[in-house]
Parts: sequence; C-alpha cells; structure tokens
Amino acid sequence: MFRTIRKKKNEISIDMAKALLQSGRRGVLAVNGDDGYPYAIPINYVYDDDANKIYFHGARAGHKVDALCCCDKVCFTVYGNETIKEEDWAPFVQSVVVFGRCHLVESGVRATTLLKRFAMKYYPSEQLVDEEIAHTGKAVQIFEIEVEHLSGKEIQER
Repeated sequence: MFRTIRKKKNEISIDMAKALLQSGRRGVLAVNGDDGYPYAIPINYVYDDDANKIYFHGARAGHKVDALCCCDKVCFTVYGNETIKEEDWAPFVQSVVVFGRCHLVESGVRATTLLKRFAMKYYPSEQLVDEEIAHTGKAVQIFEIEVEHLSGKEIQER
C-alpha cells in the first residue's frame, strides 16, 4: 500500500528513522486541505516509540482542525541530523516520512497528561509547564497520529 524508497542506497534503518523522530523538535504536517489542495504546516511534536504515535497540540478551530475533521489521513515529515563527512564538502541530511491517521485526543486526564509530556520537551522546567497549562491549556487540544508507515533516508545536498 505504501511506496518503498526508490533509491535503496539512500535508505536508513527504521531504528535510525525512529531516532530522528525522537530527537527532532519540529516537523511538517500535511493534511488534505480546502478544495483538494494540500495544506502543510510546521508543528512541534513528541514521538512515543512504545505507542507508535506522534502527539502535537493545536487550536480548537482553524484550517488544520477543519481538514482533520474531513479526512484523518496525514503525512508528517521530519528532517535533520546534518553531517559533513570527511570525503566530501556537501552536507548529508536525514529525513523521515510518516503516514498515518490523526485523531483528536478527547479532553480529560489523558489529554492533560499528553499535553504536559509534550510541553516538557520544549519548556525548561516543570513549573513553567504547569503555569502555561494552567494559563492557556483550555485553549488548546491534543492530537495523535497513529503511525501506519514510516521510512527514512539520508541524502547528500548538492
């Protein structure tokens, strides 16, 4: 159902792809937008390897929410781990592409727990996280992407 990477020599292992998802701070979420146009936006996220899910937060209304209500299929891309190898001047960069289904996490204890886990990735202290959630937590919601397929590759940018 999902395509394989065309240039096998560029493919990285699933473990390397998951490591990039784990360490990355931002990715691009693509959804089916208005009138059949794709809508892709950068988001902060947290990856849970054990659950095989990606979590992110968002507003309670807007283009992304409307698109996800119409179609839960998404594509999520992260890139990074840029390195320069001795033999060449041009950098190598890794990327991961995830296909999955995205759903709203219903309000409640689980949503609050996931919001805190998400925020702990980006805030310097638990105290700041708790203050931010108390101040603006009701204005956001948590989404989860159930990973159906992921693949990764490393290419040289020339």
